[in-house]
Formats: sequence, structure tokens, C-alpha cells
Amino acid sequence: MIMANINRAMLRLGQAPSVIRETFEYGNTRAQQIGRENVFDFSLGNPSVPAPERVTDTLRKLLADCPPVALHGYTSAPGDLPTRRAVAEDLCRRFSANLTEANIYMTCGAAASLTCTLHALVQPGDEIVVPAPFFPEYRVFAEAAGAVLVPVPPVPGSFQIDVPALRRHLSEKTKAVIVNSPNNPTGVVYTREVLTELSDALSAFSAQRGSPVYLLSDEPYRELVYDGAEVPYLPALYPATIVCYSYSKSLSLPGERIGYVAVPTSVPDWQEIFAAVCGAGRALGFVCAPSLMQKMIAACTDAACDMATYRLNRDLLYGALTDCGFSCVHPDGAFYLFVRAPGEDAAAFCQKARQFELLLVPSDSFGCPGYVRLAYCVSTDMIRRSLPAFRQLAESYGLI
Repeated sequence: MIMANINRAMLRLGQAPSVIRETFEYGNTRAQQIGRENVFDFSLGNPSVPAPERVTDTLRKLLADCPPVALHGYTSAPGDLPTRRAVAEDLCRRFSANLTEANIYMTCGAAASLTCTLHALVQPGDEIVVPAPFFPEYRVFAEAAGAVLVPVPPVPGSFQIDVPALRRHLSEKTKAVIVNSPNNPTGVVYTREVLTELSDALSAFSAQRGSPVYLLSDEPYRELVYDGAEVPYLPALYPATIVCYSYSKSLSLPGERIGYVAVPTSVPDWQEIFAAVCGAGRALGFVCAPSLMQKMIAACTDAACDMATYRLNRDLLYGALTDCGFSCVHPDGAFYLFVRAPGEDAAAFCQKARQFELLLVPSDSFGCPGYVRLAYCVSTDMIRRSLPAFRQLAESYGLI
């Protein structure tokens, strides 16, 4: 057979989609076969909590009052100026940041924020260090930019960053470290003490090397925390921090693809890096973020989703699974539960769970084998209906 003359790396990505998406599609197939009410799909971080009323009211008003070209036409490539100004003012108000619209680049969600930033920074052969567990697409984003992803195992039990281990993974090739807190997939919030230790380590290494290691703060879950957990603003701890943000989770708008990159003036050569982010957006085809969503964000930067449902779901699922004998990481943020797979084989555990129509995601691609991730951003009713199935799964492993 004659093979098509195409990019083999892209072919591999297309033929081996993310395990998260594969599980989600399997769930859609099973729902058609046996009814969606009989499938317990915990695969995708797709918020079931509605967007804040202020967001929907703002969208209605924009659609009613604004001329179509203002809503659906192109904005400036870095983003609509009033929106960039509103985002900067919101960050200044909340974190005493020193930002203006000149530091903000509006993007098509967190994936675009990360890919634009990585393409702006990376040269072939550079290394991107990331504490495990991590969102699997980090590897895809880093390798597409020409970098090598270097995972660092976490502190066992707490799943905090193992800073001494991370320090040992830094090298002359290290361009950046990616930090994601609250963390996907564990729900762990990195403490101020750990992040300060990380900042000190990166500062010392950068000074010794004579060039900065950039810290990329991936923050789609920043506002999703429980019981007053603190999420420190990383540019205040480490000057060479670039923030990659998405409103997908905080405003329950994952399909609208809206976020930003913030390049603070504290970042060395920040103007050149900002220009390189703009250039990366151009090269990757992100001409401008959706204009309607940008205009909505300008009026809703301080809106927030209702965390009550997520808290109820967390407590219900964590309590039920631990009562069944499963070992779970207690999440202080986001909407994920990280569960140790009995027998340490996450793939086998997920296959076993499918016998009870429970759709879980194995952790191997997260850089931390032996666990599964459950996204509990689903309806509380579905969680309650799934509990007998989890009990049967536990019984099949002799846990109860």
C-alpha cells in the first residue's frame, strides 16, 4: 500500500487521541446503546454548573444592543483593547499586580495560551520541566514547539512539588517549568511554602546559569478552591512568571475558548517575549480570540461560578469511595478526584470499571502511574446513581 506523503507526527496524534477524549467518546457510544442515564461518565472536565447569571445577562445585552460587526468581527490580533485593559485592571485589583493592557494577550482558551507561550520561548532541544502528575497535553504542546518534556515525580502522599527533585532535573537545556495549581488531575493546591521554595530554587539556578528559567503558571482552576485554600499569585513570588489563564472553568465556558496570556513587566525582556507570543499566535493561526466572548469578559472579569455544587460533589464522592475502601487524594481545589488503582494497574482498573458502566481515566499519561482520575463536575444526581456501581467495583476487588 502506498502511504500518503503527510506529517507522520500529526498522523500519530490523530490516530492515538487523548485517553480522556477516547473515554468520553466511548461514553457517548454507550449512551446511545443503553441510555445516557445508565452510563456514569467521569472522563471529561466539562462543567455541569451553569455559567454565572451575570455572564448570560451580559451576553443577552451584547446581542441585543451591539451592531453585528462589533460582536462577530475581528478584533486586534492581541485582543480587544478594552478587554485587555479590563483583565489587567482585574489582576491589579486582586493581586496588587503591575499590569496594563500592554501585558495581556487574549487567547482561544488555555491550550492556546500554553501553545503560544511555549512556541514563543522554545528553541529546538530545549527542555520543559513539569511536576507530575500533569495534564497529558503538556507533552503534546511542548513537543510540537520543539521541546522535550521532563516530568518530576511528586512528594508521595501529599502530591506537592518535590522541589529538591525538581532542582536536580534542571539543566542548561531547561527553558521553563510549568506549574498547574489547583492541579489537574489531583485537585491538590500547591502551598505557599512549596511555591516559595520552588521560586528560591529557580532564582538560584537562573543566577548561577546567567539566564532565566521561566515559570509558566497554568491557571484554569485558580478560582475553584474549597475551604479558603490559598492559591498564591506566582508573579509575586517569582518575577520570571508568565501566566496562562482560561475562563473555561471559572465561568463554566469550556466550549467558548477564551483566556489570556499575561507577561508581567518583571519578566526579563518582557516586551520581546510578549511580541513573540503575538508572533506565535500568528504562526499557529490564532488570529484573535472570539470577539463576542472578549466583550463579555470585559464586563465579567470578577464574576465567579457557584462552588456549592462542586463542594457537594467532592464531599459525596470522596466520602463514598473512601468508605468503600478506595484510597483517594483529598482535593482542595478544581473538580477532580485522584484514586489509587487496586493492584496498581490503572488501565486494567478502568477496564474493570467499564463492566459497571463507570468511565474513569487512567493516570499513566499524567506521568503518575497507578491512579485514575474522576471528573466530578457532573450532576450530583449522576454521582448518587453511580454509588452502587462503585460499591460493586470495590466488592469485585475485595475492598469491602
